[in-house]
Amino acid sequence: MDARLDYFGNPVGGKFMKTIISAGRALAGSSLPVIVQELVRMRASQINGCAVCLDIHTKEAAAAGESAVRINLVAAWREATVFTEAERAALELTEQACRMADGGEVTDEAWANAARHFDEDQLAALVAVISLINAFNRVNAIVRNPAGDYQAGQFA
Repeated sequence: MDARLDYFGNPVGGKFMKTIISAGRALAGSSLPVIVQELVRMRASQINGCAVCLDIHTKEAAAAGESAVRINLVAAWREATVFTEAERAALELTEQACRMADGGEVTDEAWANAARHFDEDQLAALVAVISLINAFNRVNAIVRNPAGDYQAGQFA
C-alpha cells in the first residue's frame, strides 16, 4: 500500500504535522502516566482505523514496559481484568470522545469517573492526548499512510 500523499513532504502538510508534533511534546513531563497515554492512543487508533498510529503506540507501549497481554487486550478492555480502574476511566473517556460524531457525547458520568482517578493537570493532559491522537489518526487514515515499519523511539 502506498500513501495517497506524502503529507510530511508537502510544505503545508509538513508544517501542520510539525505543529501538532510540537503540541504533543507539551505532554512530556506531564503527571499523566505514560502507560495511560499509550493505552489511550492505542484505543483511539483502533476506533479510528489508524494502522500507523497503532503500529507506533503498541511499540512505544512495549518499549515503556507494557506487557503483550495488556497491549493485545486494549480493544476488549471492558471484558479484560488486566486494567486498573483509572485506566478503564481513561479508556471510557477516549471511546466517548472518539465516537462523538456518531451522535454520542462525553457523558457527565464518564467525566466524573475520570475525575475520581486523575487530578486537573492529568485531566488536561488526558484531553490533550485524546485530541491529538484523533488529529494524527485522521491525517494518517485520510492519506492512507502504510504501517509496520516503525521502530520504538523513532520520533523521539
